[in-house]
Amino acid sequence: MHPVRAAAHQVDQSAERKRSMSRATEVRPFRVDVPEEELVDLRRRLSATRWPQRETVVDASQGVQLATMQELVRYWAGDYDFRRLEARFDALPQFMTEIDGLDIHFIHVKSPHENALPLIITHGWPGSVIEMLNVVGPLTDPTAHGDDAEDAFDVVVPSMPGYGFSGEPTATGWGPERIARAWAELMKRLGYTRYLAQGGDWGALITDLMGAQAPPGLLGIHSNMPGALPPDVSKALVSGGPAPVGLSAEENRAWEQLSFFFAKGIGYATEMGLHPQTLYGLADSPVALAAWMIDHDALSYEDIARAFEGDPVGNLTRDEILDNITLMWVTNTGVSSGRLYWENKLGFFDVKGVTIPAAVSVFPRELYQAPRSWAEQAYSNLIYFNEVDQGNHFAAWQEPELYTTEVRAAFRSLR
Repeated sequence: MHPVRAAAHQVDQSAERKRSMSRATEVRPFRVDVPEEELVDLRRRLSATRWPQRETVVDASQGVQLATMQELVRYWAGDYDFRRLEARFDALPQFMTEIDGLDIHFIHVKSPHENALPLIITHGWPGSVIEMLNVVGPLTDPTAHGDDAEDAFDVVVPSMPGYGFSGEPTATGWGPERIARAWAELMKRLGYTRYLAQGGDWGALITDLMGAQAPPGLLGIHSNMPGALPPDVSKALVSGGPAPVGLSAEENRAWEQLSFFFAKGIGYATEMGLHPQTLYGLADSPVALAAWMIDHDALSYEDIARAFEGDPVGNLTRDEILDNITLMWVTNTGVSSGRLYWENKLGFFDVKGVTIPAAVSVFPRELYQAPRSWAEQAYSNLIYFNEVDQGNHFAAWQEPELYTTEVRAAFRSLR
């Protein structure tokens, strides 16, 4: 090649690489746009449901009850309005950006108040960013909700890889450690040099890992499902052995709660941890997806069943529950979201080695009520611990006001 042409060719390649890099790191506006034919097909599938026989017990010991599912489907097919959810989404600033080769969807609402602290909140399974929609307003604009401007946050709520509108990984490697690093990159890309992190369920594990990785700028974390199990307790639970000797009354209460969960409530996690791809029914049948999602844990299921009996507990109404299920259906992420269990190699409730300031809120109907003694051992710099009197595993979703109060209190000393 002629030297001048070769030089020009190199310049062209360099310019293209720069353009590609710019596109990869670009933060792009996003809007929800679900075609009407998707919703027509959903209602068609619901109306064609082939039901099994009724359970042979009077309680939920055999799983999701037929009466609950039939009422859920009746409401979903006839009265539920997905466009209402679409409008809720599009009333908030939403964006997409590529991190580590994968598109990440996120909500980003800046506070109208000066000196607001940036906060990244991570959802769990079978949840989504829908869990956080009702806390965004109070966190970003406390004065509009009767509270103080000094407690304001800029709020970032990302969809985890394989969930909702985020991209679905096409190769292995997107475990919680990688997500934690991606969230630090997201906050850096948004221009935040000081920020906080919060989460429950998977979000608690990812937030703990952020605290252990301690990226520059992360001031502290808050968890409503802390990783606080002492190693001997964790080992005994996994092996099915007896409780370690010397547990206090509070520690024994936590042991009993976790023993029940490990014995009776972890089947969904075991299946997704071993064979997530086997769950084709989650992509093919909305009823299969809904039943799988609402059978997360016994106490949450009780509250969800009450919603379809016309007696919602807190904010966990029929519409809120179906918003979450419908989002997973229209994005076809039932299987891809489950792969996170396959990727994970960490104990959900185990200590992760957080050294930065950490705060813990304990909700009474969580999978376990972490004792303060365990939290103090797990988090060497525990700045806040509180047990509240309402709420289940889906703390922000079910009790948004209480959750908001806890987040404000947890981080107040870091302002």
